[in-house]
Amino acid sequence: MKNPWLKKNPMLSMWLSGANAAAGAARGRATAEAKRQTTLATSAMMKATTDAWLTALTPAAPAKKRAKTKSRPGGARRK
Repeated sequence: MKNPWLKKNPMLSMWLSGANAAAGAARGRATAEAKRQTTLATSAMMKATTDAWLTALTPAAPAKKRAKTKSRPGGARRK
């Protein structure tokens, strides 16, 4: 006698095909999001590292000299 569990079932086959397609689409979306997050994290890390090294290796800019304002004779205030 043949095993009934080994018979082909077209309904089950269609259902499994649809489930496989949905799983493949979800896997593709998840993979794309993971790649986007990886790229974002990598670029943020590179920017932070570059900024840290640049600030450590470049000398501080000299302070700008302020122009002296001319005072009025006798300290009179303007009205």
